[in-house]
Amino acid sequence: MIYKVSYVVMGGKHPGAIKSQSEKPQPGDQVRLGKKSFTVVEVKEILPPREDFAFLHVTLQEN
Repeated sequence: MIYKVSYVVMGGKHPGAIKSQSEKPQPGDQVRLGKKSFTVVEVKEILPPREDFAFLHVTLQEN
């Protein structure tokens, strides 16, 4: 499965990112965007999975 992930950072101090990845993010995971590290707070499906793709919205909190 390929996950298309929209990362949004709480507080708006970082622009976030859109990434394709092979593992589904989980709350508590650590994510690196550029030089900064973030913690996954929430994971939501944007659309139901299709074939080998899933579309996710992930909320991050800066560490």
